[in-house]
Amino acid sequence: MRRRDFITVIAGSAITWPLAARAQKPAMPVIGYLSTGSTESDAFRLNALRRGLNETGIEDQNVAIEYRGAQGQYDRLPGLAAELVRRQVSVICAPFTPAAFAAKAATTTIPVIFSTGLDPVTSGLVVSLNRPGSNITGITLLNVEVMAKRLELLRELAPTAAVIALLVNPTSDLTEPETQDARDAARTLGLKLRVLNATKESEIDISFATLVREQQTSTLVISSDSFFTNRRDRLVALAARHEVPVIYAYREFASAGGLMSYGTNVTDSHRQLGVYSGRILKGERPADMPVQQVTKLELVVNLKTAKALGLKIPTSILVRADEVIE
Repeated sequence: MRRRDFITVIAGSAITWPLAARAQKPAMPVIGYLSTGSTESDAFRLNALRRGLNETGIEDQNVAIEYRGAQGQYDRLPGLAAELVRRQVSVICAPFTPAAFAAKAATTTIPVIFSTGLDPVTSGLVVSLNRPGSNITGITLLNVEVMAKRLELLRELAPTAAVIALLVNPTSDLTEPETQDARDAARTLGLKLRVLNATKESEIDISFATLVREQQTSTLVISSDSFFTNRRDRLVALAARHEVPVIYAYREFASAGGLMSYGTNVTDSHRQLGVYSGRILKGERPADMPVQQVTKLELVVNLKTAKALGLKIPTSILVRADEVIE
């Protein structure tokens, strides 16, 4: 296969078009993709981003994507953002909250497009949703606001449970608002909330072992933080091994064998990131592009996993599900 026929992976987890192709097309725009994860965990997100670009008339052969992934080490994000700035990319896509703040801090001139589960105004990413101002705009996801609904679904699934566990990354900006919403919801439902922390993979293993040891805690909610979304397969495997009913934030978990998910569609949000990137490459200014608010939520139930866990999904949940995996 000739070099110009494929995408190369270079040091620093970067994806870019080969040097020969760049020499032929010096004016080719470059999109910097700043991620908390890795090329493997982000493959489906990058595909969705390209679909969004295509919707604006920008074909794959007319744009390059320069990838920088922190592989779960959030302290690497400022340095990776600085690399993209030095690379003089045309746009920076920052699809996770920690990446969004790193990109915002790295440049005031290169357009930045984010997605976040936080309120982008109160968190300081933009000055307003309609007129974000400066060089940054993006998409806000309903992650924190739906935490209460995830607890309600687990209560329907296990009505005799007195304690629900919440697994969070204590270094994440999402942790405080998600935990507070979960505490409020647990109080309303008459439940106790057990908060478990994990900042590395070994601590995820310890958290599941703790659940098994503390038998009164029978169900688990996983935070929507990217530390966990980038470890989808590991979390699903641990839940199956320890026979713990878990609800996740995104459908990709249920598709991979997780029991249930309730939240926004990550694939569609990345498609929208691609659309915004394409519009900026065609001359629009991020300051004039309102922050998009994703309002559609989806409930996905995996009946195969429920059967393996010996659970019967209540009809009240099944009739509301957007998708049932059988």
